Amino acid sequence: MAELESTKMMPKSITFLSSLLQRVADSNDLNREFQPQKISVFHGLTRPTISIQSYLERIFKYANCSPSCFIVAYVYLDRFAQRQPSLPINSLNVHRLLITSVLVSAKFMDDMYYNNAYYARVGGISTIEMNYLEVDFLFGLGFNLNVTPNTFHTYCSYLQREMMQQPSLNLAESSLNLGRSLKVHLCFNEDETSHQQQQLAV
Repeated sequence: MAELESTKMMPKSITFLSSLLQRVADSNDLNREFQPQKISVFHGLTRPTISIQSYLERIFKYANCSPSCFIVAYVYLDRFAQRQPSLPINSLNVHRLLITSVLVSAKFMDDMYYNNAYYARVGGISTIEMNYLEVDFLFGLGFNLNVTPNTFHTYCSYLQREMMQQPSLNLAESSLNLGRSLKVHLCFNEDETSHQQQQLAV
């Protein structure tokens, strides 16, 4: 966990996390015509003009939460996607899911954090909407917020492997592999008792 506290490394991990989310969203966008997907409070009417990376960098810049919150938010997003198979992460909901997952992880992880009104301003939504998103996200997670050290390390290690392999990563090839699965999650099927890694489509 110590490496994540480095301010030099965190923006790089933000880049790779946003790249991972972009690939998942793009793949699920392609699958929309083949697989019925539920509309939820997280869906926007149109695809936001701000990129996932720029949005994540904005959250990182203004939220002032601990770097580990972004890894925990990553865990929450994966749990949410696995518990809500009819609500896959796509370009219409990824931004709202991101701001909500970081908000929830900051509240769970940090001793001091900004309130919902502040996160709403950072995320470009209203406070009322932020409140609704938080409640829906918590119910979507089944209020399963605890992240064990082993789980944290598993997700952190996966992200670090992505970083180290990036120079040789063929994104077009990776996107094709993602497209083969109708239900694309982020990374792992989490088993808190055995902590066995089961890498999914990514």
